Amino acid sequence: MRRRHLLAGLASAGILGGAGAVATGGVPEALGGGDAPEPIEPVTIDAIDAPGSRDGEVTLPAPDRPTFVDFFGTWCPPCAEQMPALAEAHDRIGDEVLFVSVTTEPVGDGVSEETVVDWWRENDGDWVVAADVTAELASRFPIGSYPSARAIDASGRVRWATSGTHTTEEFVAGIERALDR
Repeated sequence: MRRRHLLAGLASAGILGGAGAVATGGVPEALGGGDAPEPIEPVTIDAIDAPGSRDGEVTLPAPDRPTFVDFFGTWCPPCAEQMPALAEAHDRIGDEVLFVSVTTEPVGDGVSEETVVDWWRENDGDWVVAADVTAELASRFPIGSYPSARAIDASGRVRWATSGTHTTEEFVAGIERALDR
C-alpha cells in the first residue's frame, strides 16, 4: 500500500511540474530549463469575416513577427467578460504584434460562422478572429481552460502563457514580454 502511495505522489509531482511548464511556457531554470522553449511550428487556419477581421487565412504564430493569441469560446462567459480588457490592450499595443482571437469550436459544422460573428459583434471584437476547427494550433499550446492566451516572440517562442481572465495591464505586460521589453 505504501508503495502505491509513493508512486501516486511521484506521478502527481510530475503532473504538477508539467502543468507549471505549460503555464509558464517553459521549464523553470531550477529544473534545467534556463533556455527559452522551442519555437512553435506555425499553423495556417481560417480567419472569419467579422468586424476588424477578414475572410481568408492567418498563420500563427506569424513568421518573423510577435504574435498574441487569445483562445476563446462563444459558450464561455469569462471569455466575454475579458473582451473589454482585450480591446483596450489591442488599442494600446496591437499594432506591434499580430493580435488574434481563436476559437476551437467546430465552425461550419456544429457552430455556424454567423454565431461567431454575432458573438464577436456583441462583445466589440475589432481585430482578427479565426477558427481552429481541427484544434491543431491549440494542441501546440496545451490549453487547459478558457479563456487562454499566449504571447509569442518573432522567433516563434512562447514568452507568456496564461489562462483565465486578465486586466488590460496584465495583457500588455504579457505581450511586452514577447516584444523583449
